Amino acid sequence: MLSRKGIIPEEYVLTRLAEDPTEPSWLLFAMAWWLIAFAHGDLAPMEGAGEPCVTSIHSFSSAFLFSIEVQVTIGFGGRMVTEECPLAILVLIVQNIVGLMINAIMLGCIFMKTAQAHRRAETLIFSKHAVIALRHGRLCFMLRVGDLRKSMIISATIHMQVVRKTTSPEGEVVPLHQVDIPMENGVGGNSIFLVAPLIIYHVIDANSPLYDLAPGDLHHHQDLEIIVILEGVVETTGITTQARTSYLADEILWGQRFVPIVAEEDGRYSVDYSKFGNTIKVPTPLCTARQLDEDRSLLDALTLASARGPLRKRSVAVAKVKPKFSISPDSLS
Repeated sequence: MLSRKGIIPEEYVLTRLAEDPTEPSWLLFAMAWWLIAFAHGDLAPMEGAGEPCVTSIHSFSSAFLFSIEVQVTIGFGGRMVTEECPLAILVLIVQNIVGLMINAIMLGCIFMKTAQAHRRAETLIFSKHAVIALRHGRLCFMLRVGDLRKSMIISATIHMQVVRKTTSPEGEVVPLHQVDIPMENGVGGNSIFLVAPLIIYHVIDANSPLYDLAPGDLHHHQDLEIIVILEGVVETTGITTQARTSYLADEILWGQRFVPIVAEEDGRYSVDYSKFGNTIKVPTPLCTARQLDEDRSLLDALTLASARGPLRKRSVAVAKVKPKFSISPDSLS
């Protein structure tokens, strides 16, 4: 699959991000303020001493409180830096810069933990199998996509590509030749409104790379893969999310159709996700789309056969009769 996982386990990353990096910085700068006060003689001021570097610092506890006030910009007004010590002014500038950096990192970590675009992509589901059946008289490649959350995906778009091994007229072998396949949509383009599970379909016409695909080609030896990419913006966070899936040749069912899962109950629509990937057999010509376009009588014969319906044989219950044996008197003599 096209997904990529990180090297570091997610549990370890979340644990590290949950730690508070401000506590060591408070202690570190508290030690710096205490050393400045100790070197200047502010902890035990003598009579006639000059102005202290930081007012009202008499112990390590007061230095720690001043460190907190500086970093979180509380400013109770009892302690302040004076112009007596240039070193104290420099430490004040450094602590302010460090505090801004720590706040920015903490906001980024919180945003990353609350956004989690990859977890939102896990709620976008695709059907396990894709199907090929008739729709509006044309063979169509169909799949079902749904959203398990109530919050919507804004500006959702879906793209499909066929990846197969091809050989150019010059003899060059292209192992992963990618071809975009258009999607039928009433509003135009690849945009979809994913308010309920949708059946996305592609009409197999003369411009389709599946034009010569036959039912006998749908086996695991066939070099064919159809990649589906759903992309949109998460309504709550505004972050772009992407969900991907792919269908191999043996994961495409010919002559099948998805069962309906949306029903109306008491004026409201309900979705039965237990039948999300269920399919049923439908009459479908066992030929390529090219052959069907060249000979439309195949479709007429199929329509006539489906209108008549299959013949049912009556089963006659035969009663099992136990044989009766009669013993003649002559056989006993």
